[in-house]
Amino acid sequence: MRSMKSGDGRPDASAGTIRARGRGALRNVQNRYERHETVPVLEDLDPHDIESSANPATELIPDNARSIIATNDSPDVPFEQSINPYRGCEHGCVYCFARPSHAWLDMSPGLDFETRILFKPNAAELLRQELARKSYRCRPLALGSNTDPYQPAERKLRITRSVLEVLAEHHHPVTIVTKSALVTRDLDLLAPMARRGLASVYVSVTTLDPALARTMEPRAASPARRIEALAAVTEAGVPTGVLASPMIPGLNDVELENILEAASRAGARTAAYLLVRLPHEVKQIFIEWLEAHFPTRAAKVLHLLREMRGGALNDPRFDSRHRGQGPLADLLRRRFEVACRRLGLDAERSELDCASFRAPGRQGALF
Repeated sequence: MRSMKSGDGRPDASAGTIRARGRGALRNVQNRYERHETVPVLEDLDPHDIESSANPATELIPDNARSIIATNDSPDVPFEQSINPYRGCEHGCVYCFARPSHAWLDMSPGLDFETRILFKPNAAELLRQELARKSYRCRPLALGSNTDPYQPAERKLRITRSVLEVLAEHHHPVTIVTKSALVTRDLDLLAPMARRGLASVYVSVTTLDPALARTMEPRAASPARRIEALAAVTEAGVPTGVLASPMIPGLNDVELENILEAASRAGARTAAYLLVRLPHEVKQIFIEWLEAHFPTRAAKVLHLLREMRGGALNDPRFDSRHRGQGPLADLLRRRFEVACRRLGLDAERSELDCASFRAPGRQGALF
């Protein structure tokens, strides 16, 4: 192996590097804490290595965490605390803003993020302990704030399921954001919780085009399956919403109204959208993916994004990071607002019940 750089100093994704099949990122980009990057080149590898690199297997790694509830004080995020049963996500969404978190684990935000999945086998036990603390104050818990709680590993590991069982037992409110139809598996828990004002579900739909979805979100549920899941969750009596996110100018933003209409027909009551974010290594991963899959549109997409980000490709500032700025960002926001009013998706998010919470090991109020 040897390092290869393009003329502008960026690693060259086209100079003989191996493109993984069925994955979002083209390769393992250097994480921001590494000093040097090594890029595999075809002539340096034997056929077995080439096949392994083109078809990287998913590795599930136990993550024996010491805590499970994360708190948040960001003014533009609609929750105060969250649980992430997994680190990394096999869905492989190329634009995922959570990818840089794998750098903290000395892994790459590229292929490592979607092939080396850490799971928390003691999540339910930790949750019970943290809910039992005298200092604990009940506020809705968000599942899916960083990586998807219903990614493929959940079908076998059932960690999200175990977390929901604890929350249901102790009448604790929860909100879920997912791209997976697997959420319907847990309707036996979520429907009774929803009847008590304890649960809501938001399904993320980025595109209705199955071909674009396969390229951009290779191991997530198809758009049709997500809309079907949204309808099933709604029919079970759980308040639902749609997250049309992320919007990528010049790529999927033209679909905004159609996504909202499909979600409305499926029973969604609320909606939200976010402009694509490209923090840290995600910028490089996204540019390489865009140039590989949409070479004739890449320059336009990046130009439009810079117009909405004050000349840059990313803006980390609160408020602006989710919506952008300038005429194009304002137009996207107005389109969203008009469509939501027309479709009845402008209702306030459901207020969940925190008063009925019963802490583990404590004598509390009953329903």
